[in-house]
Amino acid sequence: MSTDAIVLLKDDHQQILKTFSDFEAAGENALKTKQRLVDRMIELLTVHTYIENEVMYPRVRELVPDLEDDVLESYEEHHVADLLVVELAALTPEAERFDAKTTVLIENVRHHIAEEEDEWFPKVREALGRSVLQDIGAEMIEAKKSAPRRPSQPSALKKTIDAVIK
Repeated sequence: MSTDAIVLLKDDHQQILKTFSDFEAAGENALKTKQRLVDRMIELLTVHTYIENEVMYPRVRELVPDLEDDVLESYEEHHVADLLVVELAALTPEAERFDAKTTVLIENVRHHIAEEEDEWFPKVREALGRSVLQDIGAEMIEAKKSAPRRPSQPSALKKTIDAVIK
C-alpha cells in the first residue's frame, strides 16, 4: 500500500464517489438503503475532511505558499460539507429534505474532488515530490486512526466550529 498522500486521498475520493453513485441508483423508496449509504457518506467524509484539515492542508500551506488561496478555498468547501453532514446526521430518509440535502452534499463534494484532482493535486505533486508526499501520507495514516467517524464526536465538532469562527 502506497503512503503517497495524493494516492491515499484519491483512494478516499473513489470510495466517496462510489457511495454517491450507489445513493443515486438506490431508487426513491429504498429508504433503508439510503440511510445506510448516507451513514457511510457521513463516516467517509468526516474522516476524510479531518485528515485533510489536520494534516494535508497545513503541510501544503507551510511548504507551498503559492497554493495558499487554493487551501483556503478547500477549507471553505469542507466547511460547507461539514454543515451538510451535521444536518444529514439528524435526519431520517423520510424527512422532506433528506434527498435534497444529500443531493446538494453530493454536488458540492464532487465539485471539490474534481478541483483537487484536476487542478490542485498536480501542483502539489510537482512542488513537493514523492518523498515529502510519502511523509505526509504516513502522517495522514496515523491521523486516520484517531479521526472522528461521526460529526457528533468532539474532534469533528471542533473542526466545524473552527471553520465557522475563523
